[in-house]
Amino acid sequence: MSSSFFKKRLSPIKPGDPIDYKDVDLLKKFITERGKILPRRLTGLTAKQQRDLTYAVKRARIVALLPFVNPEG
Repeated sequence: MSSSFFKKRLSPIKPGDPIDYKDVDLLKKFITERGKILPRRLTGLTAKQQRDLTYAVKRARIVALLPFVNPEG
């Protein structure tokens, strides 16, 4: 197998950067058109970043910055 098959993915968010629930544009990159949170294997985030992302998305949904379900999708 070639080494390009197992390409190491870099995290799209720097390790020190906070994931804020008010940053809706950033959060929309990590949810599907139906409103589901993408899994870690697709996002390329670390485990801690994925937990923080999930928490931020859930908070943004509660304060109505993000929809729970996309009615158009």
